[in-house]
Amino acid sequence: MTLLSGLLLAVPGAVRSQNFDASTLMRAQRNGETNNLYGNNPFEQPEDENGEGQQQDTTKKERKIRKPLESYFFDDSVRALNNFRWHVNREYNRVTVMPLDTTLTDYRIDYPFFREDVGDIAQGALGQTSLPLNYFRRPQDFDFSFASPYYAYTYNMENVDFYNTKKPMIRMSYEESGQKRFREENFEIMHAQNISPTTGFNVDYKARGTRGQYVWSRTKNHNLAVAFSHTGKRYSVHAAYYNNKIEQQENGGVVGVWALRDTVFEMPSGIPMKLADAEAKNVYRNNAFFVTQSFAIPLQRVTESDFSVANLSTVYVGHSFEYSSWSKVYTDLNMPYTDERDHRDENGEFVSAEHNYYDDWFINPQQTRDSLYERVISNRFFVQAQPWDRNGVVGTIDAGLGIDMHTYSQFELKDYLTGGYTKVDKTSYFAYGAVSGKIKKYVGWDANLKFYPSGYRGGDIEIGAHLALTGYLRGHPLILEGRFSMDRRSPNYWQENLFSNHYRWSAPLNKENETRFEVKFSVPDYAFEAGAWQGVLSDKIYYGPDGNVAQHDGSVSLTSVYARKDFRLGGLHLDNRVLLQWSTDQEVIPVPLLSAFLSYYYEFWVVRDVLRLQIGLDGRFNTRYYAPSYNPALSVYYNQREMEVGNYPYLDAFVMGKWKRMRIFLKYQHVNKGLFGNGEYFSAAGYPLNPGMFKIGISWGFYD
Repeated sequence: MTLLSGLLLAVPGAVRSQNFDASTLMRAQRNGETNNLYGNNPFEQPEDENGEGQQQDTTKKERKIRKPLESYFFDDSVRALNNFRWHVNREYNRVTVMPLDTTLTDYRIDYPFFREDVGDIAQGALGQTSLPLNYFRRPQDFDFSFASPYYAYTYNMENVDFYNTKKPMIRMSYEESGQKRFREENFEIMHAQNISPTTGFNVDYKARGTRGQYVWSRTKNHNLAVAFSHTGKRYSVHAAYYNNKIEQQENGGVVGVWALRDTVFEMPSGIPMKLADAEAKNVYRNNAFFVTQSFAIPLQRVTESDFSVANLSTVYVGHSFEYSSWSKVYTDLNMPYTDERDHRDENGEFVSAEHNYYDDWFINPQQTRDSLYERVISNRFFVQAQPWDRNGVVGTIDAGLGIDMHTYSQFELKDYLTGGYTKVDKTSYFAYGAVSGKIKKYVGWDANLKFYPSGYRGGDIEIGAHLALTGYLRGHPLILEGRFSMDRRSPNYWQENLFSNHYRWSAPLNKENETRFEVKFSVPDYAFEAGAWQGVLSDKIYYGPDGNVAQHDGSVSLTSVYARKDFRLGGLHLDNRVLLQWSTDQEVIPVPLLSAFLSYYYEFWVVRDVLRLQIGLDGRFNTRYYAPSYNPALSVYYNQREMEVGNYPYLDAFVMGKWKRMRIFLKYQHVNKGLFGNGEYFSAAGYPLNPGMFKIGISWGFYD
């Protein structure tokens, strides 16, 4: 049980579900369900009082013994779970295991980017863009960077779910809010089924979006993943197809803070925005497929009593293939907007003025249709040596070679003559390796190295190390972790080459260098964790106030301190998450000094073991700072120095319940609107969060 707690602690968000994990295993142990190494086998004969197998009825046809889950990926405590899920590693022969959370934990938080620590800088509504407040959680994707603001919604190779279920499982969720013409909707359905204990498939589909509380903010976000896995004793394969499609109208943000505060606008849809046309829109499409497989070659004789090769000297050989294509089409019309309170005259009266959201129109002065395309085909060949025991002092030694073939396409000025699009092919070659091990249940360690000797990213290097120490106080694990990483990375293609209607650049940039240190201490059984990050970045690439790419000539130091503690007094829960951040250059990396997420609620049984309720408040807050804003044409968050946001508490009141297999919540989002606060409910500069609205959600699971 303690091993599983330590394993789940390393998974983002899993620490919030420690009650689920521990209670599941403890209940299984009390009921004798984990006597078998791989959990109960319904086809095995139960033992009698003397430990002997019961006599079979010879008059009946003998049943075939069903093989248990034999994979070396999963230890005994994971096999004991009725259902679990995992993610596959892109480069190494490893998986990350997570529980299936069917409790009330965080279910009422319907925006996925608000579920991690203190949440994100958000553009506004469900399905729209976001950027983590915690700098050290921000995605560092090298591939299609225009899609990274949708990281919380989109599938990629390392976040597609795979499932192992004892029974076929279907889970459906639906949430909606607001009036029909402004409604937010969130629909999710998942089906998972095992053909055998080692082989299964699953389908996940999610449709999320809003019709728009504000003008020109309609968003549709569709995500599909179809996955297949076989995790046998020697051979394993993970394969999946996933599709991401996003359509978002762009309004450019509010014309001025006054428009948000002014009571003249009774409805949010009447608040004037900067992009005043319905044609301002982004459409993203992503199709991808991957398959990764490995074969185990034991160096010792495998007997019938060896259910897994995890305890034998073994060599694994494998291959990983990935194909992914992304496209983005941005459109708009040249229509200026009017700021009715642009400035004051000599008499102190407001004077209106017309502005254009974009200063430049390089291709067409009337309208825009920018089309960008990127494709990557990746191959990785790897070998993993398991010298003794997979969980030994030196558990695994990994080595691999890879090649990434990129294709980039965009319209350029010379294409006026050809009528086509310019395509550029680039190839990256790299080698990587890692080593990891454990000393019983007390020490876990690993180190990794990745190097690009030539090609597109020639000279790039990634170095990382991790150490986890676990002690026990009265049976409760105390975990101290340390991480180190050093990255030297090339700018992505679009940061150096872009030709569009509003922005253009073609200039080489220096490689970024970043060194990070992280220390974290946690006590899972008491819902406590505290951590600190220290980062030093040189030649940082960012987007400046004019929307153009900029590179800082020097170093920036960034420090973050995070703490989480959930208090419980009977049925009263006081959950607290706080983040402090310091940046030595706020113009390059702007961060708020303090960010917090507080959730205070009362939980109780209405009907014992049938209906359980939570009633409470969620609150988010950050101090005032020059928050990034969002540029629709570039699909990036950029630094600005015109508008400070913050010092505004954003509160949600909720009632949430679990009745048998059904979960339901009722919530009034932004319950404090117009009651208190400075009236500037922004998270990203210029983009107001949603006003007050009522939400309802329901989730139901079926297991047979």
